[in-house]
Amino acid sequence: MSAETSGEGFHDRTETRQVIGPDGGPVPEPDEDEPTSVTDLVEQPAKVMRIGSMIRQLLEEVKAAPLDAASRARLAEIHRTSVKELEDGLAPELIDELERLSLPFGEQTPSDDELRIAQAQLVGWLEGLFHGIQTAIYAQQVAAQSQLQQMRRALPGAPGQPPGPGAHPGDQTRGGEGHGGGMYL
Repeated sequence: MSAETSGEGFHDRTETRQVIGPDGGPVPEPDEDEPTSVTDLVEQPAKVMRIGSMIRQLLEEVKAAPLDAASRARLAEIHRTSVKELEDGLAPELIDELERLSLPFGEQTPSDDELRIAQAQLVGWLEGLFHGIQTAIYAQQVAAQSQLQQMRRALPGAPGQPPGPGAHPGDQTRGGEGHGGGMYL
């Protein structure tokens, strides 16, 4: 009696799967506790994109206009709120980076120049984040395309591959169609 028939060992088998990289070797599995790319670090991409667009537009609007004390106070508040809202959509690693790089304002109303510098710095950081995401997505697409091409080349009957099991050299005609079944006259 086999192990499968008796029930012994049948459920003990664990199925393992490996992803094959472009070089044909196995790709290590990512640690689930740790993000694997910049795209994993942005938990709410739509929110981050909306806030980034708003901040960029706001910077464009205040570049040319002189700001009075009330406008500067309001812009400083918008800046603080924007940073806090951005943090809601980011992984802890990016939150730490954003907090290290963003300029905090003191108790006094910041000057025009301080506000513009802080806004420009935030816009620059966000654009760098967006470019990093785009680069990561492109790299993933290239890797997936490469893996797909390797899988296609490994299929039996692919150019440069020997015919699959059970195939005979005369089974294919020049048009690529096999012989039909039936008797020959």
